[in-house]
Amino acid sequence: MSAIDFLKKLPAAFDASAAAGTDAVVQFAISTPAHLVIKGGACEVVEGLAGNADVTLTMDDDDLVSLLKGDLNGMTAFMTGKLQLDGDMMLAQRMTSFFDAAKLA
Repeated sequence: MSAIDFLKKLPAAFDASAAAGTDAVVQFAISTPAHLVIKGGACEVVEGLAGNADVTLTMDDDDLVSLLKGDLNGMTAFMTGKLQLDGDMMLAQRMTSFFDAAKLA
C-alpha cells in the first residue's frame, strides 16, 4: 500500500475526542505530497501542498506508514534522521494519539 493510500485511511481512524480543540494542518512531504486538515472535530486528507501548514513531516513513504501504524517510534525516527520536522513539534508529537492504531493496522 502506498503512503498516500494509507493516509486516506486516517479519517476513518480519527478520534475526535483525542483531538478536541485542535485546528491544524499537517503537511506530509512524501513521494506524493499530501496534507491533513484537522478542524471542528473532523479530519480530511488532501493531496498536494498546503499553503498554511502548522507542521511539515518529511520522511520516506515506508517510514511514514510505519510511524502512523505505531511500528516506528516518532522520537527514534527524529533522532536517527528518518523524520525531519518543520513547525509545531508539539503538534507532531500529539498527532499519533488522534488516531486509533487498531483501525490503521
